[in-house]
Amino acid sequence: MFKSPYLPLVELTRGEITESIHFGALAVADRDGRLFAWYGDPELVTFLRSTAKPFQALPFIESGGIQAFHLEPAEIALICASHSGTDAHVVAVSALQAKVGILETDLKCGTHPPSHEPTLEAMRQRGEEPSPNRHNCSGKHTGMLASARLHGWSKASYLELSQPLQQGILEAFAEMCDLSSGQVQVGIDGCSAPNFAVPLRNAALAFARLCDPQQLPEPRAQACRAISSAMMSHPFIVAGPGRFDSCLMEIGAGKIVAKGGAEGYQGIGLLPGTLGPGSPALGIALKVSDGDLKGRARPLACLEILRQLDALSPQQLQALTEFGPRLPVHNRREIKVGEARPAFQLHWAENE
Repeated sequence: MFKSPYLPLVELTRGEITESIHFGALAVADRDGRLFAWYGDPELVTFLRSTAKPFQALPFIESGGIQAFHLEPAEIALICASHSGTDAHVVAVSALQAKVGILETDLKCGTHPPSHEPTLEAMRQRGEEPSPNRHNCSGKHTGMLASARLHGWSKASYLELSQPLQQGILEAFAEMCDLSSGQVQVGIDGCSAPNFAVPLRNAALAFARLCDPQQLPEPRAQACRAISSAMMSHPFIVAGPGRFDSCLMEIGAGKIVAKGGAEGYQGIGLLPGTLGPGSPALGIALKVSDGDLKGRARPLACLEILRQLDALSPQQLQALTEFGPRLPVHNRREIKVGEARPAFQLHWAENE
């Protein structure tokens, strides 16, 4: 009999009836790969999509990219970002390109309209078409091209998996996940860069190591600290106004790293001490099975995970109530007709 790796994660009610359900799976792991908690199948293999960006930046940072191009923390955050395409983001991407010596036309990410509605409306009013720098992955592609410049590799082939740049990224990502590169499933992302699928537990391990890299070789550990610190200190750059990743990292006050990806994926890292004095670093990897196209299930589920972990104070949860963990459902007259709410309880390792 078929057994799904996914279980009910978020339910939406109308009156007293559950009308629809988002299914999902998640894993919470420490820096040694031990499961701390889970729900659904923690060994589910699925693509991280943009959640992989902090790890895709690792080889560039640990090979001296910061020093070679005199990068500021905000620029490191931009390389890890899925930004909203605001004017501020475009200015930052353009400035980074000028600093590392590449052009917007070098990017092979394609184009799409910015996700920030006021920016999109302003562009429509002035007749501006989306450009590659408006693409949410333009920071990542700029970082990859900067890495190509640093090492003297071809800019034209920077996305080809067979080339040293992408092979180095694959190897670094696999090592963070405690896997060989051959154990990582590779596909092509929406921005045309290689992307990776691994078990949720291994992705959670990578986020735990990002937040507590002291057992890693020193160049890798320094790169992890630079990336996590940059993302937490510049949360707006990583996503944008009103976006969950930016708001969570801002409220997390230097203890939480957050990076979402397409099709309902989310990675979160908790620094040591987040759960209390002496608590370990933890990584969280979540996948919503239906892709969460409206974006309502993933933030809600993440806040419920953090609530059950006791990773956020009541005041922090209150500051994030626009995302969950319980949200009213309104009809078109703004009458409350139901709610979106968590439908899960974490399984705890110590209880097994």
